[in-house]
Amino acid sequence: MLSRILGLLLLVLLSPLLVLLSAITYFGDGLPIFFKQRRVGVNNSEFNVYKIRTMKNGVPDIPTHLMSSTESIYTKSGPLFRRLSLDELPQLLNIIFGEMVFVGPRPALHNQADLIELRTKVGVHKMMPGVTGWAQINGRDELSISEKVQHDKYYLNNKSILFDIKIVVLTIYRVARMRGVSN
Repeated sequence: MLSRILGLLLLVLLSPLLVLLSAITYFGDGLPIFFKQRRVGVNNSEFNVYKIRTMKNGVPDIPTHLMSSTESIYTKSGPLFRRLSLDELPQLLNIIFGEMVFVGPRPALHNQADLIELRTKVGVHKMMPGVTGWAQINGRDELSISEKVQHDKYYLNNKSILFDIKIVVLTIYRVARMRGVSN
């Protein structure tokens, strides 16, 4: 419940930034501004995650690391929004709806069978997905699937309020330095 209240408060406080990002997206690349994407959450249930659109319309719904070329898939503002994780701000709605929390394993795409299977084997699928997590601050896009799952498992086994605070602080630091984002 505390996550939901904090999510609502942050959404209100960040609404001017969301309006600005929406205007940049609209005037740079048109509609839609936001998009939803099927993801896998707690107990492998599916839900829609909300994001600011950073890719052109018609791009396939697959992980970017599986695309042969990513040069022409982004909107004009997309690369910057992704590097600064600004495209993730609408996920505050997912927190408010109770589908996500601030810290946990990032929700897998619905078609990432390899990631879903490995997480299920080690029990990570039982956790609520997060906007950020231990794997995100330890490499993000630079990690292999098995490395991500090992970091998620470590988080599962060591989860605490202090660990969550550490992850949030490190996330802000890493995002400010734009580290670990390849696409």
